[in-house]
Amino acid sequence: MNESAGLDILKRAILLEKRGEAFYTRISEQTDNAAVKDFFRFMAEEETQHVAILSEQYKKFRQAGKIDAAVHDARNSDVASQVLNSALKARLSAAGFEAAAISAAMAMEQRAISLYSQRARETGDAEEKALYQWLATWEGEHLRMLSDLDRELTESVWNDNQFWPF
Repeated sequence: MNESAGLDILKRAILLEKRGEAFYTRISEQTDNAAVKDFFRFMAEEETQHVAILSEQYKKFRQAGKIDAAVHDARNSDVASQVLNSALKARLSAAGFEAAAISAAMAMEQRAISLYSQRARETGDAEEKALYQWLATWEGEHLRMLSDLDRELTESVWNDNQFWPF
């Protein structure tokens, strides 16, 4: 892999993750609901882990000129299911601030998936491919959680306002 391209993609990825971390942290600070606050804190912590992983890869790449995809998957799917619970869903309004944040977060997660997936397709280095595929999958899980929330909010509004055509 071209060293300049490798470092550039890592810098772009770190910046993208830091923006996500800042966004989720800010949303968690602006909501008063404990369930919503916990969800956005969880998302911020996930982005913090991504920053740490990518920063470590950046250091290794600068030293050795290659990616070391031997990263440990520290995700806890139990935590995700606990955070994404009915209390959270019940407290969100489809027209509310938090729902707008979910929509914006979905766009951020999609950008990350696109960046990581593209890099995984472009590289010929197996270690780099593995790292970016792993990150794209992790971001895909974030997008899935956010999409599920968004869909439930939308359906709730449709039900409440009798928007169903049948």
